Amino acid sequence: MTSTQWFMLVGGLLLAMGLTASILKRSPITSAIIYLAVGVLVGPTALDLFHFNPLKESALLEVLTEVAVLISLFSAGIKMPTPFSFARWRAPILLATVSMTITVALVAAFAYFVLGLPLGAGVLLGAILAPTDPVLATDVQIRRPGDHDQLRFTLTCEAGMNDGSAFPFVMLGMGMLGLHEIGDSVLSWLLVDVLWATLAGVTIGVVAGVALAHLGWKLRSKPHKHELMDDFLGLGLIGVVYGLTVMVNGWGFLAVFFAAVALRQTELKLGKAAQDTFDGSKTQQSVRADGNARPKLESPQTVSEGSLVFKEHLERLSEVVMVLLIGGTLYLNSWSWQAVGLALFLFVIVRPISVILGLLGTHTTWRIRGMTGWFGVRGIGSLYYLMYAIQNGLPEPLSLQLIQMTLIVVTLSILLHGTSVKPLMALFWRRGK
Repeated sequence: MTSTQWFMLVGGLLLAMGLTASILKRSPITSAIIYLAVGVLVGPTALDLFHFNPLKESALLEVLTEVAVLISLFSAGIKMPTPFSFARWRAPILLATVSMTITVALVAAFAYFVLGLPLGAGVLLGAILAPTDPVLATDVQIRRPGDHDQLRFTLTCEAGMNDGSAFPFVMLGMGMLGLHEIGDSVLSWLLVDVLWATLAGVTIGVVAGVALAHLGWKLRSKPHKHELMDDFLGLGLIGVVYGLTVMVNGWGFLAVFFAAVALRQTELKLGKAAQDTFDGSKTQQSVRADGNARPKLESPQTVSEGSLVFKEHLERLSEVVMVLLIGGTLYLNSWSWQAVGLALFLFVIVRPISVILGLLGTHTTWRIRGMTGWFGVRGIGSLYYLMYAIQNGLPEPLSLQLIQMTLIVVTLSILLHGTSVKPLMALFWRRGK
């Protein structure tokens, strides 16, 4: 396909999706399934109008997936409900750490004993497939700031964190394959790739988010009352935080997510403090004689709210492009029993077990655990980790094996989770939480 034909394909698809948005909301499938179907149709499976080779284009795909995940993580972080409390965040933290570890271990065991892969390759495959996706899972995630639904919060927060918490296992697998220095003992890996990289990412993200919130609030408030470009501020925060964290060998995905969380939380705290001060300074004469509510302070617009709509549009556009490319990579012989068996093992056995074990001792209801155990959507994040490994020296024969398995897992996730999300979520809501 020429660039002109690509413009026509993507443009026509966007027009069709835009004109049929209300119909799609009522349909039993998600938009990702439609994008996938179009990609398969024009790809080598059907019309063979184009073929995207992930191995040859691994550098390009790494950048595309990296940008898509960063934008989605920022959007997810902004939507986190406030105020922050450890009791509320306990479940997703356990999912992003304990359940993540269990998932990597079980997938690595399956890859080693069933698929015959080297142990290092099994650990790497487990790390690639372990994180749930913040890009393709929009139908089960928080839809707007202030959404306090426990199920959506748990899935969104887990996806926001485990795209960073999977990275230590990626480095462990690469180290076992001789592609990364992990030292002579596990202690070195724990100190550098787990402890330092995680703390650096979270710390840089929180500090940057808080700083931008205070600066933006001060510039917009009296006497300055500056006009700010929220879209640029949001993108700038992503770029600076991610770049700085990677420079100090921290996990940039974690940093961007927590920068967005800190930005939103701080802005809302500043707004509440300003309103309380305003209310406290009002004299009795300022209260209306008819007893109606006292006037409310006009708070300045926040950076988080101003940049969210733009980020969501970028997120949708990235979903279109990435899923089209996934469809354009698939051949009929891509559907091997090894790849399909791995996907079913991950969805039906590994995910539910890891969720149940990870949430032991929490007050999460079994209905939420059951839904969380099924909706472990795999997607763009897994593709990024795979491309990262390829770009850092993964041998070609092993790369081809992991590409095939990862693509089939992501494709089946789009199909299985995409067709079940709307009926299951409707049933969940009808029966109450």
